[in-house]
Order: sequence, then structure tokens, then C-alpha cells
Amino acid sequence: MALKQISSNKCFGGLQKVFEHDSVELNCKMKFAVYLPPKAETGKCPALYWLSGGCNIKGEDESWDFGTGAGFYVDATEDPWKTNYRMYSYVTEELPQLINANFPVDPQRMSIFGHSMGGHGALICALKNPGKYKSVSAFAPICNPVLCPWGKKAFSGYLGTDQSKWKAYDATHLVKSYPGSQLDILIDQGKDDQFLLDGQLLPDNFIAACTEKKIPVVFRLQEGYDHSYYFIATFITDHIRHHAKYLNA
Repeated sequence: MALKQISSNKCFGGLQKVFEHDSVELNCKMKFAVYLPPKAETGKCPALYWLSGGCNIKGEDESWDFGTGAGFYVDATEDPWKTNYRMYSYVTEELPQLINANFPVDPQRMSIFGHSMGGHGALICALKNPGKYKSVSAFAPICNPVLCPWGKKAFSGYLGTDQSKWKAYDATHLVKSYPGSQLDILIDQGKDDQFLLDGQLLPDNFIAACTEKKIPVVFRLQEGYDHSYYFIATFITDHIRHHAKYLNA
């Protein structure tokens, strides 16, 4: 699979690069960014995947919570989305294969995290693939999409009207049937996040399901913080340390 380098910038002693490639799963060109720390020059590093959103299909850019910026990390089953909207398979299969083949990474050591819809993506990728990821964390994730307006809109569009199919991409439902392979979850949530107050994120439902299944989750409600990148920037170091603990074990 040919990678085309778009940019490269020195950063924190290493290199921050952006690449483009033709995705088999998504039937379009995809860009991804990769940070190569100084250690990557001499040896293999663990990989930490960050999920944040396409292709130009009629109707996809009419709303920001459905379409290009909002694939919801599912493999769509409905027309016209099913040809290109296969972000779940892209993130869990195609992208790691590409990274493992082209960069000095240890394929046995990978973790995943993300923000908002990407937080939802990180949680479902880890919960649907026990043992694949060493750890998972999220900032303000959409925890129970089958019950929130964003999730209902996206899932009915991408997955159709049969709501039993929706549960396969809902972290709160996936936790209930998780087979118990060790997974430590860290979630940060801003207390002044408008989407929390609007009932889009529903972390309490996820925490309750984790507690019932005795799956370790650290949930931190951060006073005064909203849904923005300022919130992420404030706590990102904690998340990287969380993953490093498991990736370097």
C-alpha cells in the first residue's frame, strides 16, 4: 500500500508527519498523522491511536453530526453510506496493518483513545476486540449512542431502523457482554460541557454498566471545563501516561 508524505515537522525532538493513501475499506483517499519520537530512529515503539472525521457523497455535508465529520466509527450497512463509511474496519484493521508495515512499531503493543465521537470510537474498538488494545481512554465520549439524539440520527442513517444492530456499536451495551479480558479505562469529562448537559454523552449509563461488570474505569468530572480542545490539552498528558503504563509494561 503506497503512502505519500504530505508534510514533516520536527516536534518535541521527533517528527510529526502527515501521510495520504488510497483506502481499500473507505474507497477514497485518507490522510493520517503520525508522530515518530526520537526512539523510533533506533528501535520499535508502541503505537497509540487517536480518533478524531471523508468522501463527497450527496447529502453527507448537510449536517455536522452526520456525514463527513461524523462517521461514528461504524461499518455502515445502508445506501448510500455503505461503500465509503467503514471507519470501524479502517481503524481496527486497515490502518494498523498500514502502520505496522511502514513504521517502526511493535504490533503487539497498541492502545487507543479519542474525543467525543472519537471517544465513542475508542471505547467500542477496545470493547469489541478484547486483548487487541493494551488500554483505552476518552475525552467526553458519546457513551450510549442508542439513547442520545446524535446516535439515533447517525445509527438510523448508517445502520438502518433495526435497533438491535445499533447495540453492536454502543459502548454501554458492549460493556455488558465484555468477556473480561483485562482493560483499564480512563475517561475525562468537562462538567460545563454543553453536550453533557444536553444528554448527548450519557457517561453515567456507561459507568453503571462498568461497575456492574466490575470493569475498572476511572471517570473524572472536571470542574469548569467544556467540550473543547482547551479541555483536551489540559489533560492529555494524564492520558498518555495512562497508556504508557500499559504499553511499556
